[in-house]
Amino acid sequence: MSCHLPSRRDLLIGSGALFAWTQMPKLARAEGRDPRMLVIVLRGALDGLGAVAPVGDPDWIGLRGERALVLDGKTPALPLDSFFALNPAMPNLHKLYKAQQATIVHATATPYRERSHFDGQDVLESGLPKPGATDSGWLNRALLGLESEGRVNPGGSRALGVGAVTPLVVRGKASVLSWVPQKLLPASDDTRMRLLELYQHTDPKLAVALQSRMQLAALGGAVATDDPMAEGASPVLPPIARVRAYFADAAGTAARLLAKPDGPRVGALGFVGWDTHMDEGATTGQLANLLGALDGALGAIETNMGNAWRETVVAVVTEFGRTARINGTNGTDHGTATVAFLAGGALKGGRMIADWPGLKSEQLYEGRDLKPTTDLRAVLMGLLRDHLRVEERLLASTVFPDSAGVAPIDGLVG
Repeated sequence: MSCHLPSRRDLLIGSGALFAWTQMPKLARAEGRDPRMLVIVLRGALDGLGAVAPVGDPDWIGLRGERALVLDGKTPALPLDSFFALNPAMPNLHKLYKAQQATIVHATATPYRERSHFDGQDVLESGLPKPGATDSGWLNRALLGLESEGRVNPGGSRALGVGAVTPLVVRGKASVLSWVPQKLLPASDDTRMRLLELYQHTDPKLAVALQSRMQLAALGGAVATDDPMAEGASPVLPPIARVRAYFADAAGTAARLLAKPDGPRVGALGFVGWDTHMDEGATTGQLANLLGALDGALGAIETNMGNAWRETVVAVVTEFGRTARINGTNGTDHGTATVAFLAGGALKGGRMIADWPGLKSEQLYEGRDLKPTTDLRAVLMGLLRDHLRVEERLLASTVFPDSAGVAPIDGLVG
């Protein structure tokens, strides 16, 4: 199982400086185009129903009751079409959608059907059909395919990775440019517990040391609130204002680097905190805060891309969705299908893509989750083929192995 832990190289570059293995790339201007692509991974599993509500489904209100996003609520959802509405915390994305520069894919998922964060992220970022040890991601392999076809200059750095640990999706044989923000968000209780669980399986001695450190912190009164995104959260964890600032800084810097004439053309970054088991709050709680921070990040990308925005696609994806029903602690548990957000001036946007499965109990996956009807790989393959010009034969054989039965979605870009 790939756990995405920092390597020695990752630790060496964690000083906040920009680190390039080799020279910046000079992308061949094939077809007079200069496309950019940025992948944002939402770690923790996004509640797609809380982000994009199926307000036209007759079973929607019965499923979520007073917590269901509606068009005429106290905080009205933003209409997308006659059936779907966007969370009101995302006015920037709504503006882009109305300008035909955003597309939303609903009821989508990777091939993964279990509910482990680590395995789900492994499948999402590696592009493999099952979790397993791997040192490369689908975006890095796509770049190698472009090089082999002579579409880009093979010398120099190709992929951009933002964060203390380079996202798996851009790791691989194609060289990587890494940038670490000066200020990183502290780990939440949930993140620490998931690391502890991981180490218990991979490094028991380190797990014992980590558990002891957590117990000492608890005795010292340093254990933070269960809601790290709440305005009144303990200073051990960041208030939402700090989260917003971090999201905007990381995404905005990625955009500036991608926009440079001699900079990388593809990149990836990850945002944590989406594991909303308690007090999720689609309009006033954790989810609303996080979606607002993500919306600000999208605004920062558009602004900092400048003229390059018109040739840019941003894909916002997550490892899986969350339960269709609200749980007993006003949150949602690990689920299956969710949404993917696409934004950028290169898109043929202003539309929802969904083969809607329905919300009746018998229509839910295993009686509890939104059923996946669109393979997320089909979305990503469509973008890679039509935006970056990756050969379709390479998509099924190398970029997303064992995906011959998955057809790329047509017409995502203009």
